[in-house]
Amino acid sequence: MGEIIPYDKRQGVIWMNGEFVDWADANIHVLTHGLHYGSCVFEGERAYDGAIFKSREHSERLQRSAEMLGFELPYTVDEIEAAKHETLKRMGLDNAYVRAVAWRGSGQMGVAAKKAGINVAIAIWEWGDYFADKMKGIRITISDWKRPQPDSAPVKAKAAGLYMICTLSKHAAEAQGYADALMYDYKGRVAELTGAHIFFVKDGELHTPTNDILLDGITRATVLDLAARRKIKVRQRDIMPEEMKDFTECFVVGTAAEVTPVREIKGIEFTPGDVTRALVEDYDKLVRRQLVTEPAE
Repeated sequence: MGEIIPYDKRQGVIWMNGEFVDWADANIHVLTHGLHYGSCVFEGERAYDGAIFKSREHSERLQRSAEMLGFELPYTVDEIEAAKHETLKRMGLDNAYVRAVAWRGSGQMGVAAKKAGINVAIAIWEWGDYFADKMKGIRITISDWKRPQPDSAPVKAKAAGLYMICTLSKHAAEAQGYADALMYDYKGRVAELTGAHIFFVKDGELHTPTNDILLDGITRATVLDLAARRKIKVRQRDIMPEEMKDFTECFVVGTAAEVTPVREIKGIEFTPGDVTRALVEDYDKLVRRQLVTEPAE
C-alpha cells in the first residue's frame, strides 16, 4: 500500500468563495464558527469517466441542508454546478471524489453568529474504493451510539455535527477488526452505517429501513430505482435487530461505498447472492453510463 498523503499536503487547486486557490492555501481561521459549533454542511460525490454522477441532485441537497441549519448559500445551484465542473476540469481527473462544503465563517464567534458570513468550497481528489476488497463482502459490528430522533437534531441535513457519533462508531469498529458499524436509531430500529444506507434480502425481496430519521440518500434512491427496473419488490419498513438473522443477503449503499456486499454483522453471516450481484453490476454500469434506463413502471 502506497504512502498516504495528508490532505493539506496534496497538489492542485480548490474552488473557494468564487476563486481558485492553490491547494495548500485553502485555509480558514482557527476561530471559524463551523469548526467550533458544527455550523457546516457538505456533500460527497463521485465523478466517473469525467462526469459527476447526479451532480445537480447533490448541489440541491447542499442548498437544502444549509437552509435546515439556518443559513443561505451565497451561490446558486447553477453557480455551484459550474464551479464543480470547472474544478474537475482543472484537476485533470476522470474518476474522483468531489467534496462541496459550506460553513459559517470567522466574522462572529459565539453560539449565535448570524453575522459570521457563509463560505463555500469545492475540492476534488482521486479516490478509489471506500472499502478494501469490497466484493468479498465487508464485516461490520454494532455501534454503541444511536441515530438521534428528529426533534433533537436536523436529521435530514447532511451536516457535519451529525457525523461526530459516526466517527466514534467507525473508529471503535476498526479497532475490533471490522470495516464499519451498524447504528440503530433512538427507537432501537436498524438505521444505517456510519456513512451508508443498508439493504437486506429475503426470498428475493429487498428490505430497507424507513427513512423518517435518515438522510435522504441519493445513492439509496438510485438503488431503489434500479430494483424497480428489475421488478424486485422492495419493502421499506421498520426493521428490528432480531430480524437480521432471517435475511440471506445484505449490502450497503452510498456515494463513497457505492454498492458493497456485507458478509457479516457481528456474528450474523450473509452470502452475497443474485440480488446483490445484480444491483452491484447495474449500479456500476449506470454510473459509467453503460446502462440505458427507461422509466420504471
